[in-house]
Amino acid sequence: STSMPFIPHTEEEVRDMLAAIGAGSIDALFDEIPSELRARSLSGVPAGLSEMAVSRLMSARAAECGAPLCFIGAGAYEHHVPAAIWEVASRGEFYSAYTPYQAEASQGTLQLIYEFQTMMTRLTALDVSNASLYDGASALAEAVLMAVRANRTSKSRRVLIPRTVNPVYRQVAEAIVAAQGITIDSIGFDAKTGVVDVAQLGTPGEAAALIVQQPNFFGALEDADALTDWAHQHGMLVVGVVNPTSLALLQPPGAWGKDGADIACGEGQPLGIPLSSGGPYFGFMCCRMEHARQMPGRIVGRTVDLDGKPGYALTLQAREQHIRRSKATSNICTNQGLMVTAATQYMAMLGTQGLREVALTSHANTRALVERLSAVLGVERAFARPFFHEVVVRVQGKPVADVLEGLAAENILGGYALKADYPELGEALLVCATETRTAEDIERYVSALRRVLGKV
Repeated sequence: STSMPFIPHTEEEVRDMLAAIGAGSIDALFDEIPSELRARSLSGVPAGLSEMAVSRLMSARAAECGAPLCFIGAGAYEHHVPAAIWEVASRGEFYSAYTPYQAEASQGTLQLIYEFQTMMTRLTALDVSNASLYDGASALAEAVLMAVRANRTSKSRRVLIPRTVNPVYRQVAEAIVAAQGITIDSIGFDAKTGVVDVAQLGTPGEAAALIVQQPNFFGALEDADALTDWAHQHGMLVVGVVNPTSLALLQPPGAWGKDGADIACGEGQPLGIPLSSGGPYFGFMCCRMEHARQMPGRIVGRTVDLDGKPGYALTLQAREQHIRRSKATSNICTNQGLMVTAATQYMAMLGTQGLREVALTSHANTRALVERLSAVLGVERAFARPFFHEVVVRVQGKPVADVLEGLAAENILGGYALKADYPELGEALLVCATETRTAEDIERYVSALRRVLGKV
């Protein structure tokens, strides 16, 4: 049929099928749809172009975007991605692999996922990892649902989330869990330090879990040990939201406080996934062995075949879990397997030492950025607190929106404006530097900021 050119059938097959069901045309099958609701043509779509013309057009479009100097983090980070990673990940065997339900046909993919899980459990110091979450925000939502299910001592459907957790993560978690009768209660932060003050928490009332983001959205380091112990004393499970790069330096969630966090989750994008208009990314989740059966998504296990050779298979979950609607542990079906493939290669290529160097260099560059920014009159750090590779600065003399606009005119992405999410911070800006920023980059930012603020 000319009206639906993407149907993979010949004209003859279409005629035979229409004849068998007694319809005159494909359009006749949809006669119940009022004509005014039908799109006759796609007026905004131009005529087809040749490959050469398309390549030329796309190159010109890409050039219009420019390659600005990036000092934004706020949950997505520009790290160096070694060329070998996507050369391997985009091989056909990985690139087009489907969900590995058939173990006998998927040993390569299953082994890779098993390696990924092993690396994530080592990074987080927890027992079990899954391998199928959409992104960091939905990973937190799934962790909230899981914590409510897994908390044996409390039947509470209330979860405490500090305002220092990424605002987008909080919105996504709220959207996903609210309809399931779970209440999210907000916890404030200390205005001087930008972290949750355990001493001010008092008695929380019954709750299923406490969420702790480390480093938090402001880049500051929470007192994860004290928060974990406090939550456990009050019968809550602890969910850590962590940046995987930072775990090369910081104490892993499995070692927080006396007993460690119960669940850890986060965004895997820093592990070899380039910044690209907001995705695709992938979420990760790890937990203690006692909660493994409550964990959503797929888990790959290692076993032996009839000949005693090692082999890999999906474990602890039937395929049916994805179609059991409300009876399923979760309705996650998204695999994000390609991103996991790249991340596994990234961790394997960098190794423990390489990941540590990325983390150390990012921290050092952020320190250098903060020192240079503090030398510009009217720019100061908002919080006196150790940080990883992001910091909140306050700007005086000009609204942050205008400052960012001025920097953008010089092809610099100057940071993330916090006013919409945290009006009480005033004219505040979240800035980030990773290992990709050089001393020259930082000087370029500082001199541009001087001009924008009229401090030349």
